[in-house]
Amino acid sequence: MKRIIIILFVLASTLAINTKATAQYVLKEADFQFELYNYDKAVVLYTEAYQKKKTLKAAERLAESYRLMRDFKQAESWYAILTAMEGAKPEDTKWYAEMLKSNSKYSEAKAQFLKYKSAVKNVTPAEDNQLAILVKSCDSAIKWMNNPKNIAITNEKALNSAQSDWGAVSYNNGVVFTSDRTNRNAGSVKSNRPFLRFDTGKMPDTKVYGWTGNDYLNIYSKVPGTDSVSLFPLNAGSDYHVGATSFSADGNEIYFTLTRVPKNINRVKNAPSTLNIEIYSSKKQGDSWTTPVPFRYNNVQQWSVGDPFLTADGNTLYFVSDKPGGKGGTDIYYSKRNAGGEWGEAVALANVNTAGNERSPVKIGNEFYFSTDGNISMGGLDIYKAKIDNELVSGAENMGYPVNSPQDDFALNLTGKLKGYFASNRDGGLGSDDIYSFIEQQKLAFRLEGIVFNKETNLPMANAIVSLTKVDGTPLKVQTDETGAYKFNLAENADYDLLGEKTSFRSAADKVTTKGMETSQVIKKDLYLTPIVIDKPIRIENIYYDFDKSNIRPDAAKELDKLVAILKENPTIWIELGSHTDSRGKDQYNQWLSQSRANSAVQYIIDRGIDKFRITAKGYGESVPVNECTNGVKCSEEAHQLNRRTEFKIVKQ
Repeated sequence: MKRIIIILFVLASTLAINTKATAQYVLKEADFQFELYNYDKAVVLYTEAYQKKKTLKAAERLAESYRLMRDFKQAESWYAILTAMEGAKPEDTKWYAEMLKSNSKYSEAKAQFLKYKSAVKNVTPAEDNQLAILVKSCDSAIKWMNNPKNIAITNEKALNSAQSDWGAVSYNNGVVFTSDRTNRNAGSVKSNRPFLRFDTGKMPDTKVYGWTGNDYLNIYSKVPGTDSVSLFPLNAGSDYHVGATSFSADGNEIYFTLTRVPKNINRVKNAPSTLNIEIYSSKKQGDSWTTPVPFRYNNVQQWSVGDPFLTADGNTLYFVSDKPGGKGGTDIYYSKRNAGGEWGEAVALANVNTAGNERSPVKIGNEFYFSTDGNISMGGLDIYKAKIDNELVSGAENMGYPVNSPQDDFALNLTGKLKGYFASNRDGGLGSDDIYSFIEQQKLAFRLEGIVFNKETNLPMANAIVSLTKVDGTPLKVQTDETGAYKFNLAENADYDLLGEKTSFRSAADKVTTKGMETSQVIKKDLYLTPIVIDKPIRIENIYYDFDKSNIRPDAAKELDKLVAILKENPTIWIELGSHTDSRGKDQYNQWLSQSRANSAVQYIIDRGIDKFRITAKGYGESVPVNECTNGVKCSEEAHQLNRRTEFKIVKQ
């Protein structure tokens, strides 16, 4: 017996060493992909590493990777885990607050911002001012969200793809825009990322942008009366990013940004290189465009210039740059064209620029539009409107909700009075960034009201987030007040999906319709959210198997479909699905049978689109009875049936 114990100890020790070595190898490979900005590959590896061993490093990198991939729900979940772990940094709390803000959870975000403020020491005046703006932004966002502007937002599905689409401008009665759809390579331009980075010693892949796993950005157009989208006929001379266009009033001159690889690249030993974006222009000659020429302020080795906007008279070019001398991030500049066609001094819009990032300047008459993440906002980049006179901007005002959202909102262009296009990566889109149109609308006749309750206590829940999504439309969101109440305006003859959410609770979904309603009325819909208790078994009713078999019967499939719906409505949770038998039969056989049944149920769920790392199968056999019916105890068939059960428990929120 002693010898057997020693052998088992040696085997266990060897297994632990091998598991540790494997986890370390996975982490090393994950770090390699992370450093190359290949976040889509890195998250798979970090998840594998975390499941082997719950380390601070894996949780930290998962949170950061999802944040940089702009998957804010997953990022929020991982920052919640990270901030609860020993060794977490105060900055992790700040990022947790940012992710809560990105998911419309402004009250929770405010609490985390204040927690961060109390945790850090020696805060600079600039940092203190930034924190004050973030806290004020949470209060403002709640007001804007609960008092939306009477503006209709429409996802332009004829322009959008599963990738990033943005920068829509009118051109020759059609639309020209930027996209990284599969066709000719692109990746999404974001305010806080370098435009292109690649491994030292190798040229970047000309097919796939490693950051996003998508193609590179390019310019596309859609002609009125057609359903097709095609590449804009401009040879930009680059295999990489091309986008963010602006045309002259007559349509014969185009300004755009691009990424090119110069002959001599500034390299840092054993580190990736970063390329900056540049502005180029081209003129139309007949049916073709001339060879693009560089803008005066291009400096690919030192800084970026982008987001060009040419005024209607063709004499002023607005653009953004992170060149030295700015207030921080990317600032807005303008340059005047002289009689000889040369661009003059670059002048910063000092009363617009902030310590954050300014983007997408547009001047229409005496109105000036731009985006910024350095002022009071709903989150990310928000669109602002201001007055402009002789290049002096005044009265900048946040355009509010629903034009702005908790995510990035930018690249606004008008197509008429109180209507136009903008881009956003808000919830409910077809891809990363989507193109939306907006127009002022008339008051609506129908109203939805309700209260969100805690399903266990039946008490109303303040600060829950309720989303209303018109079928084939975009979601509107509100935060419940102290009584748990919410309200929405509804359109005529429309179907809606309704969703209630709150941290540490399972979501609750419902449907609403105004079809068939001919008179104004108020529709009442209450929602009930179930608290999440980690590792608490939740029984799935009516899961039955044929005797001695593990295949999924049709009646069991209906119940498992409900679990699939829960997992889709709660995309961050991981579960363990457990199968149990009664005590009759041999212990070893019952263990095998229960594991086989659990495996079948898990595979059924995976086959319906749930990522396999989110669900594990566990066969318990007869080891966890819910009553006294164990080996040798006589029980009724009904009592044995209670032990023959399938359960799931949430192991990660």
